[in-house]
Amino acid sequence: MHYEPTYVYKNLMKMSVRVLRSICVEAAEFIGVRTCVSQGTFHKTVLLSRKCCGPKSIEARQQHFFSTHSNPFGISGTPKQTDDLKDRQQKLQKKGLPKKLPIPGVEHVILVASGKGGVGKSTTAVNLAVALSQVNQGLKVGILDADIYGPSIPTLMNLSGEPELNHQNLMLPLVNYGIKCMSMGFLVGESSALVWRGLMVMAAVQRLLRQVVWGPLDVLVVDMPPGTGDVQLSVSQNIPVSGAVVVTTPQDLALMDARRAVAMFSSVGVATLGLVENMSVWVCPACGHKEHVFGEGGAKNLQKQAKADILGQVPLTSSLRQLSDAGRPVVISQPGSAESQVYKDIASQLISKLNISTTNS
Repeated sequence: MHYEPTYVYKNLMKMSVRVLRSICVEAAEFIGVRTCVSQGTFHKTVLLSRKCCGPKSIEARQQHFFSTHSNPFGISGTPKQTDDLKDRQQKLQKKGLPKKLPIPGVEHVILVASGKGGVGKSTTAVNLAVALSQVNQGLKVGILDADIYGPSIPTLMNLSGEPELNHQNLMLPLVNYGIKCMSMGFLVGESSALVWRGLMVMAAVQRLLRQVVWGPLDVLVVDMPPGTGDVQLSVSQNIPVSGAVVVTTPQDLALMDARRAVAMFSSVGVATLGLVENMSVWVCPACGHKEHVFGEGGAKNLQKQAKADILGQVPLTSSLRQLSDAGRPVVISQPGSAESQVYKDIASQLISKLNISTTNS
């Protein structure tokens, strides 16, 4: 059938998204949607046939509202286009997800993640890695900084300099406190800003995973970037992951994002090993008075909803902040402190949950 595009609706910025969505869903003779960017302005052009346009039909279509999580604009095509899309989706599902290839020489991979930045995720990852090596003296542990845009491991582990290459042109991790470390921060200047698109970020993550001599390692702790984006999806789908530790604070905003992180890992088949509540309580260094600055009981509420264990609650102290900025993990610098004991307890629980044992190598 020949369609004559006699009605053209332009400029999505001036047109109600709800009206556009209703028109596109209801119109049986919907032809297509074209997008373009002109002088910094986003335009969307909808082509409709004469039959599906008219004052009464448009008014009626405004009463319809359609939205799904996978298609928030509710844009659909002709029945034939919809059938073709379903066929393509079924073919892709038959092919399955990318095959998960283990990192050579690495027994377990633990992801340390959070839905929101600034909750102490990197500090937790570093102290957890050190605590794992101390709780079981024979464990070989490494830490990968997967936060390409904001690498923190060089500062927290007091490391700098470019990694050397071996005869196979693979990068050798930098080592401190007995922990193998790799980060984008070792490859770019400290003040350099990486202005990269998603594909470049994914390529960098793959290189940090595959082109580094990690083995032999019993545990690789991966400090994930905040959020639930490309890096989380790529890592979860491309390597076998033993489980994830989700870090949050008692604050409601952080808990909302932590809940999303738990849901994301569940959707990609990664077990949430437990929750770590950072900054659970502020402790006055002078008198020892405790105050719940960011709220109280947030992790317990999240525990019920996410059905995940609370692995530990780390207090907020000035010494923890100062030692982290100096690149001296509290587990190393103050092994008898309350914070250090919490990290060691978390490490012991993870070793028990995953039945982690030392390798023979």
